[in-house]
Amino acid sequence: MNTKEIREYKNTLKLTDIQKSILVGTLLGDGHLETQDNGKTYRLKIEHQLAQQDYTEWLHSHFKEWVRNGMYRKVKSQGKEYVGFTTYSHGAFRFYAQQFYTEKKKHIPRMISKLLNPLVVAIWFMDDGSWKSEKHETFIIHTLGFTKEDLTLIQDSFRKLFNIETSLHRQKERYWRLYIRSSSAKEFEKLIQPYTSLVDSMKKKMGNNKPKE
Repeated sequence: MNTKEIREYKNTLKLTDIQKSILVGTLLGDGHLETQDNGKTYRLKIEHQLAQQDYTEWLHSHFKEWVRNGMYRKVKSQGKEYVGFTTYSHGAFRFYAQQFYTEKKKHIPRMISKLLNPLVVAIWFMDDGSWKSEKHETFIIHTLGFTKEDLTLIQDSFRKLFNIETSLHRQKERYWRLYIRSSSAKEFEKLIQPYTSLVDSMKKKMGNNKPKE
């Protein structure tokens, strides 16, 4: 397509509810919004290690009409391979950039409770979560990029929206991880499993050692 055709095509694009949820989830996780025109439009960049290629492909399948050149594969530092994709730059992403970024630094929006739903939480977990251990029988979201103040917004929202209790565990003095309390592990698993079960590599993240009855 030439420039005019691309511009006309982009005018037909509109984010669906599922795309909005995936967008919010991956912005909480590993996704990034980038601007090339001082904030008029943004593009979404998603990239994961090769071991999570099936997950990246699943995300791409939900955004394929937004992606011109398909998925890419590259080798980064220490020889690690990554797969990813980048969307068109589009004004539809501007609202989310305004909520999640201040001076190019990502944070959790004050209005996060209005943006959360089970799919959002599942995407965040698939990006940044893990099974803690057989001993603790619960889950962690590795939220090292956010402040404690940011994460208290999440704690309040998880409690009010999903009846899920969490704790914040300090990591390397100034970082924090979101810990799903064992008493809420079953509820958390029930919330996200309809989505994690769709991607083989994410089934492994959930672990074979599910919370005991």
